[in-house]
Amino acid sequence: MKFTKMQGCGNDYVYVNCFSETVEHPEEVAKMVSDRHFGIGSDGLILIRPSQVADFEMAMYNADGSRGEMCGNGIRCVAKYVYDFGLTDKTSISVETLAGIKYLDLTVKNGKVEKVRVNMGAPILTPAEVPVDTTLFPDTSDAVIAQPLNVAGKEYKVTCASMGNPHCVIFMDEDVRRLDLEKIGPDFENHPAFPKRVNTEFVNVIDETHLRMRVWERGSGETLACGTGTCATVVAAILNGLTKDAVDVELLGGSLYIEWDRAANLVYMTGPATVVFNGEIDI
Repeated sequence: MKFTKMQGCGNDYVYVNCFSETVEHPEEVAKMVSDRHFGIGSDGLILIRPSQVADFEMAMYNADGSRGEMCGNGIRCVAKYVYDFGLTDKTSISVETLAGIKYLDLTVKNGKVEKVRVNMGAPILTPAEVPVDTTLFPDTSDAVIAQPLNVAGKEYKVTCASMGNPHCVIFMDEDVRRLDLEKIGPDFENHPAFPKRVNTEFVNVIDETHLRMRVWERGSGETLACGTGTCATVVAAILNGLTKDAVDVELLGGSLYIEWDRAANLVYMTGPATVVFNGEIDI
């Protein structure tokens, strides 16, 4: 199987061009290629496929083999792949995902995609659609915003949103760079409040246009960045009155620029995409 390893802010995936390659049992392939000791090493596997409803389809699998609905860093890399490797010459494309069709604008420099702006769509706040178990929160009439949640014996104020996949955002006074995510991340991911598990963002507010974030992704553990999580975090920050509507978010692997156009109720993410290397592996 020929592949390309790519990363967006350090969120790295193995990409396969399914216009020319066939991947059977992608769940098992994802686990194999993601292994950082015995495989290629990645946060998961992304297949680039033909689509009947968009320019391309993105099928994303986490490192544990589970299917993900959407990946913000991954979809930027898809855009770079299809342009740089000649699958399209368009600088505005559409990509089908399990979270719906996403629309992307490509910034090209010297014939290569340098950065990508993604229309991530509308944030989902209705608890049943995130989803969250409303019986575990005291007030979920419209949304879970700054609601208390007991996790492993400690109470956190959480805000929940979906950007096609579920997110739980916690704003903290403690420096998130010092958190033991390996210890607390699984407690959030598998908490009964989240019937489909959850991605969890731990956030410091630097100022009204600058956040710092770490993320624990369901199915992959801590990653250096999460595009949908960064979008959910900015939405949560705005809902909690902590930031303006356009924010730079500092991640372990780099920075993303997020805008929430509240009049249109659309979230936009802008960030880089990078090819790491090409290769071939027996599967």
